[in-house]
Amino acid sequence: MLQHTLAQFGYEATLARDGIEAFELIRTGRYQLVLSDWAMPGMTGVELCRRVRKRFSCGYIYFVLLTARTGTDNIVTGLNAGADDFLTKPFQPQELYCRLRAGERLLAMETRDLTIFSLAKLAESRDPDTGAHLERIREYCRLLADQLSSEHRFRALIDGDYIQMIYLTSPLHDVGKVGIPDRVLLKPGKLTDDEFDIMKQHTVLGGQTLDASVQAYPDAPFLQMARDIAWTHHEKYNGRGYPRGLCGTEIPLCGRIVAVADVYDALTTKRVYKEAYSHEMAFSIICDGRGNHFDPDVVDAFIDIEGKIIAAREQLDLGIIPSLDAGIDAVSFVTD
Repeated sequence: MLQHTLAQFGYEATLARDGIEAFELIRTGRYQLVLSDWAMPGMTGVELCRRVRKRFSCGYIYFVLLTARTGTDNIVTGLNAGADDFLTKPFQPQELYCRLRAGERLLAMETRDLTIFSLAKLAESRDPDTGAHLERIREYCRLLADQLSSEHRFRALIDGDYIQMIYLTSPLHDVGKVGIPDRVLLKPGKLTDDEFDIMKQHTVLGGQTLDASVQAYPDAPFLQMARDIAWTHHEKYNGRGYPRGLCGTEIPLCGRIVAVADVYDALTTKRVYKEAYSHEMAFSIICDGRGNHFDPDVVDAFIDIEGKIIAAREQLDLGIIPSLDAGIDAVSFVTD
C-alpha cells in the first residue's frame, strides 16, 4: 500500500522484505529517503536506523519511521536512534507527502552546500599557495557576522540565516579567478598596471556568472549574496576600490564583511608574491584601514573578536574545521 501511494506521488520506490534486506539496499548508496516500519523481521526499524547512522556515508539519508506506537518514550527512542521524522499508522497520504517534501528540502540544502564549496574549491585549485584559504575566509566571516548581530543597528539585518548564508557563500568570492590567465594569477612578483587591470576582472567575471544564476533562480537568496560578495569584496569604504567604485553603504554588508576577512587572510598567508605577515602586523593594517578601506563597524567587530580570529586561524592551520553549529560564545571543533 505504501509503495502504491509513493508511486501515485511520482516517487520510484524500492520495497525491502525486512530490515536486513533494507540495510543492504541502503549500502548501495542509491537511496537518500528511507521509510521504515518500526516492527520488522530480522531487524527492527530502530535498529536499521542506528546502523544507517553508524556507517560512513558521503551523503545524508533522511529516515522516516512508521509506527503504531505512541508516547514520549517511543518518540525519544526513535530520535535517539537517528530518525528524522515519525508517521503514525494508519497514515494519511497527504501527510506522508508533506513529510517527504520536507525531507527533500533538507537533502537539497545539503546538495546546495556541497555544490557551492566544490565550485569555490575549483577556483582555488588554480592557486597552489592559498592552503585552507576558503575554510579560513568562511570562518572569519561567520565570526564577524556573529559579532555584528549583537549590535542593535544590525539585529534586523543579521540573524541566524544570514550568518549561515555568509558562511556558505563567502568561499565563492574569488570564483571569477577561473577566467584569469596563469601568467597573471600565478606571477611570482608585483603585477604591472596592465596585469593588475586583468586581475581586477575576476570580480566582474564572478559577479556576472553568479548574476546569471540569480536571473535563472530569482528566489534563491544565497545566489544573490554570492553574487554581491564576488562583485564587491574589493570595493573600498572610501569609494576607491573596484570594479565600480562603490562607497559606504552602497557596498552590500556581505561584501564589506568579506573585504576584512579576505585582506586579513591574504596578509597572514604566504603567497607567490609575498611572505606571510604576523597577526600583529595584519591587525595593525586592518585597524589603519578603518573608515578608508574598510567599514568602521566591521573593523570594530574584528577588534572585539581578535582572540576568536586568532584561535580560528590556529585551529585551521592544524587542519581542524570549526563547526557551523558552534555558538557565539563557545566554538566547538570537529576534525575534517
